[in-house]
Amino acid sequence: MSPLPLPVARGIDTALDKAVVPGFTRLGPAVRRRLPTWPEDPRPGALAGRTAAVTGATSGLGLATAEGLARLGAHVRLVVRDTDKGERVRWQLLRDVPGATATVDRCDVADLEDVRRFVADLDVDRLDVLVHNAGALPAERTESPQGHELTMAVHVLGPVLMTELLRNRLAGHDARVVMVTSGGMYAQPLRADDPAYTCGSYSGTTAYARSKRAQVELLPVLASRWAGQQIGAHATHPGWADTPGVVDSLPGFHRVAGPLLRDAAQGADTTVWLAATEPTPPSGRLWHDRRARSPHLLPRRTRTSPAERDRMWSWVRDATALGS
Repeated sequence: MSPLPLPVARGIDTALDKAVVPGFTRLGPAVRRRLPTWPEDPRPGALAGRTAAVTGATSGLGLATAEGLARLGAHVRLVVRDTDKGERVRWQLLRDVPGATATVDRCDVADLEDVRRFVADLDVDRLDVLVHNAGALPAERTESPQGHELTMAVHVLGPVLMTELLRNRLAGHDARVVMVTSGGMYAQPLRADDPAYTCGSYSGTTAYARSKRAQVELLPVLASRWAGQQIGAHATHPGWADTPGVVDSLPGFHRVAGPLLRDAAQGADTTVWLAATEPTPPSGRLWHDRRARSPHLLPRRTRTSPAERDRMWSWVRDATALGS
């Protein structure tokens, strides 16, 4: 049988996303891997001699990402809140991945002062990959130690501040920074007018989705800001993955969608691919199943103006004390 023409393959790929359920579930990679548009895997040892840091690396997507990076030869820094869990993960990597090396680092990404302490203590001169995977989905409105709404602190403020403070170690060698976002962001517009979520009745799932929308909408700002130092800014949408976070935070969704959910390795695949693929992928994009995607499935509802993006960036800059 002759291979599908590329325009047809691209059409099938796009249709999977537009239909949501087949594209976001385990059916998505099952079909896409058989299309001629599927990019090649990174070469074996693509990250040998390089250092990759992964936040929230003790379970789910973070653990799968750490394992995938280790299999490509990276020395993995496991950036975690609970160092006991981190050590168990480290020994798991050493056991399961031949030749793996890993180090455990403590950091509460929601706590901006702890982010500053972590960067000051980090004993590496060069960092090649930084994956912002740590996540939170609180049932009730919760604040970080600095008084910021928790999901915005974990998913936006902490990652931006950490990257900014690590710029001198990321600069000059095609480093890649990846924000792990969520399909939930497709349902929410950018709320630059209420980043602290103080208006209306609080919903943890809505707060989570708003913070993930903010990650994606700020990508052009971050890509431009870091481009002069050869630091790429990317976001990955992992699809609907079966992780402990989904089980704990969205039990109803897990019960209904469980048989169709991706495993953690499938959810982490594009993050690992982005970290190692050549040539360098374009910065400032949202990626899903190894292809750059539109950040809008409902454009009329979620389209962001430059003024709204600038307003959100001003809030982030002020909250993290970055200056202009």
